[in-house]
Amino acid sequence: MERKLHRLESFDARGTDGRTYRVFGYEHLVRDESLNGPFERWEPTGVAEYRLEDGRPVELTRDGSVRIVETDRASAR
Repeated sequence: MERKLHRLESFDARGTDGRTYRVFGYEHLVRDESLNGPFERWEPTGVAEYRLEDGRPVELTRDGSVRIVETDRASAR
């Protein structure tokens, strides 16, 4: 099954190091192969992910902060 990402939103978050990070939110889409014809149709899977501008994954926490996955550096939304 073919998949792709669709950008939903972007926002800036300030890190505990004082830097500003650009965060992008994406939803995962799958191609609907039941349709034939010249047009492709993509359907959302219900899975979303957030990444920094450089591609590093981040997690959104319940308190609204953002955490870079491979480090413990937190940033506020």
